Amino acid sequence: MENEKRPSKQYGSLEVTKWNTADPAKDDEIVSMADSTTTVDDIEDELFKIERIRDALVRRESELRYMMDDIQLCKEITRLKKELQKLVSIPERDKSKEDLQKEEELLQQIHKLVETRDFLVDDVEFERLREKEEDKEMADFLQTKLSKKSHKKTSLHEKQDHGFH
Repeated sequence: MENEKRPSKQYGSLEVTKWNTADPAKDDEIVSMADSTTTVDDIEDELFKIERIRDALVRRESELRYMMDDIQLCKEITRLKKELQKLVSIPERDKSKEDLQKEEELLQQIHKLVETRDFLVDDVEFERLREKEEDKEMADFLQTKLSKKSHKKTSLHEKQDHGFH
């Protein structure tokens, strides 16, 4: 019988929600969501604002990741170029076979990193254009939503002005 299912007393992140109503004067302090004057539209608007903030933060995180990748690539390219410069400064007749081979390897590594960085820059541009399009779509949506809201309010006021309640 101890394994019998009981209704959960969990609410949100609380383990157990208890209402201590032993003191009738404190009953007025308890505020239920059902007693709230918040409308569904208010809640939807607030959720929409939170989603927009979340989207902006996700975009910013993405931008920062691209920036970090770019910085790392640039640092590595700079390090390899310095190493290559040291080898290039050696006169050709004094270079060993290993020096020539290392030069070639460094050139290939630098070329590969430059290509990677070019791809990263292209990807950033693609994301920027995609986000711009998303912003345009969102602005159009908001404009439509706001015009519908103002139309509803205007209709409601007109009904009230004409004696309809």
